[in-house]
Amino acid sequence: AVFAGLQEYVEAVSFQYFIKTRSLISVEEINKQLIFTAEDREETTNMTSNSHDKQAHTWSLKVTPVDYLLGVADLTGELMRLCISSVGNGDIDTPFELSQFLRQIYDGFTFIGNTGPYEVSKKLYTLKQSLAKVENACYTLKVRGSEIPKHMLADVFSTKTELIDQEEGLP
Repeated sequence: AVFAGLQEYVEAVSFQYFIKTRSLISVEEINKQLIFTAEDREETTNMTSNSHDKQAHTWSLKVTPVDYLLGVADLTGELMRLCISSVGNGDIDTPFELSQFLRQIYDGFTFIGNTGPYEVSKKLYTLKQSLAKVENACYTLKVRGSEIPKHMLADVFSTKTELIDQEEGLP
């Protein structure tokens, strides 16, 4: 359960980081955020006076490279949803930006290949689906964008997304 939680954390933190910076957060930056310090007070009685000594305790969690990769793979689903909602809001620039970013992530994953755990290849398949949906949205915007009124773009993409899911056997 801890590993799945760390992957969800990576997904959330990397999504927030992407929204702010339009780039991918590093595993080192995430691990820096997972260091916690607390002070404990210990009362010691000295013969001459009472004093309070403070001791700092540090706890940290460590995101492994595998958990980082799996969290980034999950991030791609959030980016795909951001793309479709951007289109629905009339923002036609974001899908193209997201398409390039997702393509870079996908290329990175294919460079790694199936050398990792089974979960990596499973998430790579989902990543490929998300990329296909974003690229399909960009294609539709480029080819048919001027034909479709902006308020109807979201309907067009939700219908196409459902068709893609049905073709691939997803619910």
